[in-house]
Amino acid sequence: MKIFKSHFWYNKSQRNGIFFLVTLIIIFQLIIVFVDFTSNNKIDLKTSEVLAFRNQIDSLKSVELENRKPKIYPFNPNYITDFKGEQLGMSIEEIDRLLLFRKTNKFVNSKSEFQKVTKVSDSLLNKISPYFKFPEWVTKRNQITSKNLYSSNNIKKISISTSDINKATAEDFKTIRGIGEAYSERIVKYRTKLQGFTYNNQLNEVWGLDQEVVKKVLSVFKIIEKPIIKKVNVNTVSFKDLLKKPYIDYNLCKKIFEYRDEVAELQNISELKNISGFPLDKYDRIVLYLVAE
Repeated sequence: MKIFKSHFWYNKSQRNGIFFLVTLIIIFQLIIVFVDFTSNNKIDLKTSEVLAFRNQIDSLKSVELENRKPKIYPFNPNYITDFKGEQLGMSIEEIDRLLLFRKTNKFVNSKSEFQKVTKVSDSLLNKISPYFKFPEWVTKRNQITSKNLYSSNNIKKISISTSDINKATAEDFKTIRGIGEAYSERIVKYRTKLQGFTYNNQLNEVWGLDQEVVKKVLSVFKIIEKPIIKKVNVNTVSFKDLLKKPYIDYNLCKKIFEYRDEVAELQNISELKNISGFPLDKYDRIVLYLVAE
């Protein structure tokens, strides 16, 4: 017992110290429980400093997200693999067409030939074609061919049958300097797809036409008579038929049908603008083919 007693015996000064320490602990506990340390000053989150700080954070996020995106480096499109094609956004069918073409020991030597073989969309081609890297001799040959297509004169000295762009023939378009057999047929084919040009700048949508060539065409041919376009009822058209309409791809077609199911019936064609992700810049063109009845 004496052994344990020696460990628990305190003198007067030690007892006073312990008492003082316990008192301080109790006082601090009471302060924490009963004293309100919160501030009545509210921070205005709409000040210019806060907004500037938020904008800086958002810009840093945007830069980081952009850096995380897979980068595309120059490549020869003749050697696209399944994995590479998928990264570029090509479908399995488009990749297979290229691989089958390559099995015949043939090569694509321009972006137009690439599209002709793979049948990729204009939007995808415009996105990936700047990264095409052909052999040097192919590049030089294409440059020479391109130069030979143009001259200082806009029009060849051949008479045309009409100045109406919606009635002109492929032979009429070939009178424009810079337009040969392929481009003239492409203009006529695209005009047929649109059921006729309604706006002059629709000519810019013809794949491969240079801006200068478009200007030359419009200096000779005009929209004299606007086309009569057969519209379809957006409330009753089938998915397959809607997908055939110009400017409407699979994703947009799906969104239109989802919106149609949501509202049961579109009362006005302008309701298309309410669809999330709807391409408003193409609205005037899309409604040329649709009506809400």
